[in-house]
Amino acid sequence: MSEETVSSRGYGPDHVSGLGYGLHHVQLAIGPGDEEACRAFYVGILGMIEIPKPPALAARGGLWVRADSLEIHLGVEQDFRPARKAHPGILVADLDGLAARLERHGVEVIWDGDFPGHRRFYAHDAVGNRLEFLQRIPTA
Repeated sequence: MSEETVSSRGYGPDHVSGLGYGLHHVQLAIGPGDEEACRAFYVGILGMIEIPKPPALAARGGLWVRADSLEIHLGVEQDFRPARKAHPGILVADLDGLAARLERHGVEVIWDGDFPGHRRFYAHDAVGNRLEFLQRIPTA
């Protein structure tokens, strides 16, 4: 692959759409009554903070969490089934530290070396949603 086709992300070309796309948040589904288990995982284990939902949305249940530039909305779905394939890809500065932290809390970490320019692993949240954590491999 030539230098021109390798983006700042480490693979493929960059593209500027002119529309200014950016990611505000990722929404994951949880079941009714799963807020406490998710709070324990996202706040207690991952170290995020819970942010207040607007009153009109708070009545629906769920919770919102944030850390650094990442925001995740956990919304209640009555016939909830965990996302086993669909997942957010979450960039992490200290992948090994996060893996160790998750394992200390009994969360299985599944390493996968098949993503260009990155180290990564998968883990599942408190209700079984798949999460991918990645760290860019520095180029020489």
